[in-house]
Amino acid sequence: MLFQIDTIALAEEAIIEAAEPVQDQSINLWEMAQYGGWIMIILAVLLAIACYIFIARLVVIKQATREDKSFMDRIRDYIHDGKIDSALNLCKQTDTPSAHMIEKGITRIGRPMQDVQVAVENVGNLEVGRLEKGLVIMATIAGGAPMLGFLGTVIGMVQTFYNMAQTTGGMIEMSALSTGMYQAMVTTIGGLIVGILAMFAYNYLVARIDRVVRLLESRTMEFMDLLNEPA
Repeated sequence: MLFQIDTIALAEEAIIEAAEPVQDQSINLWEMAQYGGWIMIILAVLLAIACYIFIARLVVIKQATREDKSFMDRIRDYIHDGKIDSALNLCKQTDTPSAHMIEKGITRIGRPMQDVQVAVENVGNLEVGRLEKGLVIMATIAGGAPMLGFLGTVIGMVQTFYNMAQTTGGMIEMSALSTGMYQAMVTTIGGLIVGILAMFAYNYLVARIDRVVRLLESRTMEFMDLLNEPA
């Protein structure tokens, strides 16, 4: 009878211990990244490149849209008064893509209107190309980072199954299996984070550049109308 009581007491203690809640363990991003291996290093480099391109292009685009509202009015007054040198000096001092276009157009005054328009549009295309510098790399990072993350996952899973195959006696510890799978999934998370950030940054820059393109088109039309105005 005493043996049965002891057995029941031990069983109750085991049930109570099993029912005790397991404390949640948190992990920070740095510890998580360390599990990813060398793939995470590549993703970190790609993230740094994407951040650099984003900041650099953002500064250039902001400078391209910064322009005096009275710029075209002053150009119109100079051209109507025959002060071509003053108009060119104003374009050089303004130093914006639209000012570069107008400067090229002023240097072509006296030639056929078609030649003037082609010269202005060529400069505009060059300015837009300068604004878009680095966007191809940004788009590549947005598409390639998730693929690198998946590659790290596949490599981690292959390594996990290889370790399982090398286990003697057919006994596999679940802790070792879960650790390998955890390490494999970390690279997927890292790749998706880098890819998503790069994609949003790329689309934002493209939208800002489209605004600059519309501004340049407006300035081109305004300049050509100016040349067609009666003296």
